[in-house]
Amino acid sequence: MSNLQTPYLLGASDCEHERLTRQAALIEPFTERLFRDAGIGTGQRVLDIGSGVGDVAMLVARLVGPTGEVVGVERDAGTIAKATARMTAAGLRNVTFLRADLGDFAGGQRFDAAVGRFILQFLPDPAAVVRAVADNVRPGGVLAFHESTWAPFLRVIARLPLASACASLMQEAFHRSGARTDMGLRLYATFREAGLPPPQLRMELPVGDGPEFTLWIHELWCTLLPQMAPRDLTHSSIGDLDTLADRLEAEVAAERTFGAFVGMVGAWSRRP
Repeated sequence: MSNLQTPYLLGASDCEHERLTRQAALIEPFTERLFRDAGIGTGQRVLDIGSGVGDVAMLVARLVGPTGEVVGVERDAGTIAKATARMTAAGLRNVTFLRADLGDFAGGQRFDAAVGRFILQFLPDPAAVVRAVADNVRPGGVLAFHESTWAPFLRVIARLPLASACASLMQEAFHRSGARTDMGLRLYATFREAGLPPPQLRMELPVGDGPEFTLWIHELWCTLLPQMAPRDLTHSSIGDLDTLADRLEAEVAAERTFGAFVGMVGAWSRRP
């Protein structure tokens, strides 16, 4: 089952970890709402797959409280070290991390819920991973995932030429790497293929006129820029990287409009 996880396009650099933390702050209210609606709460034992630097684990730890427990699965040792340090700094003693590939994680434990955010899109066989994760959830327990869909985001920012050009190239870089930029729209089928009941679904599109909406485009562009040439993507039209952040902000201001984040599709279901 080790072929269920492949090299991660975004890497594990310090800069990328910092970017993920800032991104998490932008989208946390949406994920918290999904998890609460799914029934994740006080005293539960929750499995978090693809934990990264622990943003989802921290959110769940607050939901389950000190009588609950969160176990995060992450395959990079350096990333686990950073996540563990963040839990200590935040005073969260109910979170632990296991180093494992998702495909190799057998677990053998029983959880009240399993969660993940922006992880299934990077896996060759998402349904197989959801099926394997479900084996670690007790009957009646919850599986809840948040995944992205780029189409509504691209539609909203089409009136912003620079932002739209950046976003289109980034989406194509993901696509050529094998990632699914429409994974959110595939969640229903993925749950069903994994043998779960039809999930409850919601789609939300974060929008706003704050600088965080152009900042995340700039920061993701910086992360993906080294991946462009190996995937035969030309990016000369974007211009100077050093001025990109300012140009993105100026574009939004000139149009007197707002920015956006990728569409977020949440799905949750209960294990039979």
